[in-house]
Amino acid sequence: MKHVVSVSLGSSKRNHLVEIDVLGENFIIERRGTDGDMEAMIRMIRDLDGKVDAFGLGGMDLYIFAGTRRYILRDAMKVASAARITPLVDGSGLKNTLERRVINYLRENTDLLSSREKVLMVCAMDRFGMAQALVESGCQLILGDFIFVLGLPLPLNSLKSLETLARLAVPIVRNFPFKYLYPTGAKQEETTPRHGKYFHGADIIAGDFHFIRRYMPQRLEGKSIITNTVTSDDVELLKERGVKYLVTTTPELKGRSFGTNVMEAMLVAASGKKEELTSDEYNSLLSKINFKPRVELLNK
Repeated sequence: MKHVVSVSLGSSKRNHLVEIDVLGENFIIERRGTDGDMEAMIRMIRDLDGKVDAFGLGGMDLYIFAGTRRYILRDAMKVASAARITPLVDGSGLKNTLERRVINYLRENTDLLSSREKVLMVCAMDRFGMAQALVESGCQLILGDFIFVLGLPLPLNSLKSLETLARLAVPIVRNFPFKYLYPTGAKQEETTPRHGKYFHGADIIAGDFHFIRRYMPQRLEGKSIITNTVTSDDVELLKERGVKYLVTTTPELKGRSFGTNVMEAMLVAASGKKEELTSDEYNSLLSKINFKPRVELLNK
């Protein structure tokens, strides 16, 4: 039996463990939160290093992307370097393959992307593959990277604009303490409505769920959400606020959709390799497993 652990900077209230069969092999897959304590993450990784088959880095990105450029976040690198034996991935490799496939799946199998939908992408730099696939599907993007990450009233409407500004901003921003860039610990459980005009002006809200949850308005009637990991409580919250469709890019495993870092770690463990896979290798494994996104109608 293989064992995959996502060590997360997020809330321990979201911890979860399942046993599943993947390609004929049994897996224990679990998520362990550290409530915003980065030193606890480092200790946990060191304690489990060499004892599990793969780590997922949860609640923080090791890499962010803009165009062909990949940027490393300083704090995340400190955490990742604690793994010396067991391979550690942050989900970014899978985001650039799986999430493109998800958008293609929605275009071919649903009517969610049937016209030129307006899509609020709360942060495109951590899901650049999804953003590119949405553009290729004819969607009109509102990119919220500067709004939701840095608190600057600077909506962008093209990936080229984001790439240009990222080259100026990211070399500085990548050195910020991670807690200033992303909700961690107890902040992941808080909702403080802001920037409502961007939510209300979109047909679809896409991207990291912790950004969506933290800033979403009280009512989201008729909106569709395309995101990564949600709990059963999150689903009920979205239903109460009037969301029509919920799409999670990773499948539901016993009542919970895990993050892309967990799924990527699982695929690395399944491959038997000790390093991040190539896009072709991820796509090959995804086809063998027949991964499909979760598409759920919450309100008619």
